[in-house]
Amino acid sequence: MDIVIDLIILLGLLALGVPIPFCFMASVLFLIILHGFSFEFLLPISFYGLNSLTLLSVPFFIMAGGLMGSSGIAERLVKIALAMVGRFRGGLGGATVVATAIFGAIAGLCSAAVAAIGSIMVPRMEAEGYPRGHATGLVTVSSVLAQLIPPSVPMILYAWVSRLSVGACFLSTVGPGILSMLIYVIINWWMCRKIPTIKVYPWVGLWQQTREVGQSVFRGTFSLMGALIIMVGIYGGFTTPTEAATLAVIYTVFVGFVIYKTLSLRELGRTLFTTATTSGVVILMLFFVMMLSRIYTMLNVPQRLIKTMTGVSENYYVILVMVNVFLIIIGMLMDDFSGTLLSAPLLLPLMRHIGVSPYHFAAILGTNLGLGNVTPPCAPILYLGGRMANCSFDKMIWPATVFMVFGSLPVIIITTYWPGLALFLPRLIMGIE
Repeated sequence: MDIVIDLIILLGLLALGVPIPFCFMASVLFLIILHGFSFEFLLPISFYGLNSLTLLSVPFFIMAGGLMGSSGIAERLVKIALAMVGRFRGGLGGATVVATAIFGAIAGLCSAAVAAIGSIMVPRMEAEGYPRGHATGLVTVSSVLAQLIPPSVPMILYAWVSRLSVGACFLSTVGPGILSMLIYVIINWWMCRKIPTIKVYPWVGLWQQTREVGQSVFRGTFSLMGALIIMVGIYGGFTTPTEAATLAVIYTVFVGFVIYKTLSLRELGRTLFTTATTSGVVILMLFFVMMLSRIYTMLNVPQRLIKTMTGVSENYYVILVMVNVFLIIIGMLMDDFSGTLLSAPLLLPLMRHIGVSPYHFAAILGTNLGLGNVTPPCAPILYLGGRMANCSFDKMIWPATVFMVFGSLPVIIITTYWPGLALFLPRLIMGIE
């Protein structure tokens, strides 16, 4: 009962809009007062846990994502995606989905994808005959791809909490990310069939189409190089994730100032300030999460959770359904950072108990929290997209719901019950069992 009350305090404060670090602090203080734990024991654990080189990659990836929009990289990624699928019916929407996926290969943040891709594509889609609600719903839901296509900041946090390989966690969400991208493109094409105002550009032939793609890729070479630097650095064994994130920032600043000449000192300063603020919030949250995780361990919460869930049913498939429902609810109430940090230590022992690989669980966690982040009542990414596009909730909720129900939910089910989708690349590239 004490843990139930603790979770009610945590979720209740979140629902009231209290800043997330203070919600975790209140949860920690409740258990400390109730059980008489010593601060002299808990404080060093949190400080020691934060002494991690892996965590240094978080502010650099946040900074890289913030700089991409103002450095001209996001604009050229959009042009590449348009050249690839822009001439099909609903092609502009499909290009939005593809551009978000490519953007995710550099930034790794849903919020950055909404701001960078959405600010470019929503006005353009509306000018081409798309309803603003449809355009906003598509951008918002597809922004989840940014945390599925590596590098992903939530996966860095998951690997850090679980003491797992960051590279293998990155690879575990690639399959679900690519599948999500394909399904979103198909759903968008299907929905666009019934929107007569959408402009459709004539087919120019295979040779001309190939030429347009080649030209856009050539012009966007410096944009694509950012993703290549990160991927080759990490999986080639040349850099750690932290070093790759640092290189991504340096490269983005260089491209913005020297190559594209679109980045200003004022914009750089604004991004540095935003990064410092966001990173400070994340680190403060991590400090209290480390305490809460240790307290839960001392109170045998993971074991009690295993006993509770297996008491309801010992069926493998039923337990996975319960875990999915729990994760979606957590995602509805929290952002992807805090949802990952709370769910990983609680549920990973249960997953190991029923025979689920921790890397498979990484993909389950990422897809579920991604859906939760765009699902009301809290839906932080959904509301961010609405503010960015100046679109009212009632206009974007129906298109967003279609993409969630027929796009996100099937991917969650497939990812959950087909481990090979998540584990194929970690096994192939990293040798993970």
